[in-house]
Amino acid sequence: MASFQAYLQLVLIWAVPIILVRAILTRYQSKARLPPGPPSLPLIGHFHLLPPLPHRALHNLSARYGPIIQLFLGSVPCVVASTPETAREFLKTHESCFSDRIVNAAVHHFSYGSKGFLFAAYGPYWKFVKKLCMSQLLGARTLDILHPVRRDETMKFLGVLLRKGLAAEAIDVGHELMTLANGIISRMIMSRSSSGNDDEAKEIRKLVTDTAELAGKFNLSDFIWLLKNTNLQGRLNKRLKETRDRFDALLEEVIKEHEHERRKRKELHEDGQIRDLLDILLDIHEDETSEIKFSMENIKAFVLDLFMAGTDTSALTTEWALAELINHPRVMEKARQEIDSVVGTSRIVEESDMVKLPYLQAIFKETLRIHPTVPLLGRLSSDSCNVCGYEIPAKTLLLVNLWSLGRDPKLWEDPLEFRPERFVGTEASGKGNLDVRGQHFELIPFGSGRRSCPGASLAQQVVKTNLAAMIQCFEWKVNGGNGTVDMEEKPSMTLPRAHPLICVPLPRPNLLPSILQVMEQA
Repeated sequence: MASFQAYLQLVLIWAVPIILVRAILTRYQSKARLPPGPPSLPLIGHFHLLPPLPHRALHNLSARYGPIIQLFLGSVPCVVASTPETAREFLKTHESCFSDRIVNAAVHHFSYGSKGFLFAAYGPYWKFVKKLCMSQLLGARTLDILHPVRRDETMKFLGVLLRKGLAAEAIDVGHELMTLANGIISRMIMSRSSSGNDDEAKEIRKLVTDTAELAGKFNLSDFIWLLKNTNLQGRLNKRLKETRDRFDALLEEVIKEHEHERRKRKELHEDGQIRDLLDILLDIHEDETSEIKFSMENIKAFVLDLFMAGTDTSALTTEWALAELINHPRVMEKARQEIDSVVGTSRIVEESDMVKLPYLQAIFKETLRIHPTVPLLGRLSSDSCNVCGYEIPAKTLLLVNLWSLGRDPKLWEDPLEFRPERFVGTEASGKGNLDVRGQHFELIPFGSGRRSCPGASLAQQVVKTNLAAMIQCFEWKVNGGNGTVDMEEKPSMTLPRAHPLICVPLPRPNLLPSILQVMEQA
């Protein structure tokens, strides 16, 4: 009898809130026109419809229910936009209502309570750090100053490929690109390379990988409000704390060393030199006249944001681009001929060459069209608003399906075909003038408007230059199989490949003298 009463109490605890929520929603729906969507289940909402690849599932649902659909992710209301027109309505026409981001438990933990930039609430602090990013941290002048750092890491990367190629050894391309991206960001932020094999370099790479994995883990308490204060996934929470503590300890050590070096430079009257991005953040921390006081937690959260936004994304884009080029040798050869005609064979391609390589630019755009690094762009509504005749309540999660935008047959001729020519100015499709900075809603890989990615310029420089060097210097032989690359995707917050890209980088004979010089420098 006691066990039956306990069971009855449990049923009531779960059922009563569900009935109340349903009643409230039904009453609201009778007064407001909400977007269409499929039937939901109690507690989990529409989660059962999304695995294993949510961007693909949402694409299929939008094809059935329309360009704007409503879902419930547990108890979190969600609206999905899948066309350029609806994306424009949400991200431009009603941008003021959709300028916040949803922050899950992992992100809150890693960002020291949203004290960084990526997930800060829209307001005075966010405006301050946005201005800081665009004018100092990731502005043109700072990127120019740190160009030798990026160049040096590229030379090391090409040196690794050359040694493997001369020995006819296969490499995991994704792993090497992640090492390169980590090396560039580590040196730009804190003058430490993570592209080596010492213990600290390995620890930095491991921390970045672990943080990205944990930030993308599904946590029930993020979406089901009845479980908000429970600890059903204790192991996940333990790993979150362990990883954050490891990162915190590393950053504490790096910051102390920077502060020591800064004191020495001041004593020697050499304090006018900016060495890295951490120096800029410490300058702001020490500036008593700054409009926003920057704490050490702000600095740590900012550094973590830069690592998260600048490593995984650029490495994945470069890997997808190379995979497409291997599967389309005509495109690969055309890109190589363009690079040879502009750069020649006596030197390695540079960042400054990119403006003279329109076909490479088109390859970059075509890769992001088919393989957007972050397939679902997320925002959170701060106020209720009316979009395209639908009432969108406050605190609704907006997902813009960038993967759908790239596969819309109304937008793109043969959308599943990898064809960079569609982005060349002479192409009849009229897509040659599309940029990737958020002005053209057919292609918004870096977002749009005030919350667009401030690191877009850096990402383009890193991806295009290193992809061009890989095309210029090597022939890429797929290890095993029939010589083609599988293009299956793996579930994640970003869009990783399901299977490693394993290739042998064979040095091009006419470039060998130039690459050997690279090996000596590296």
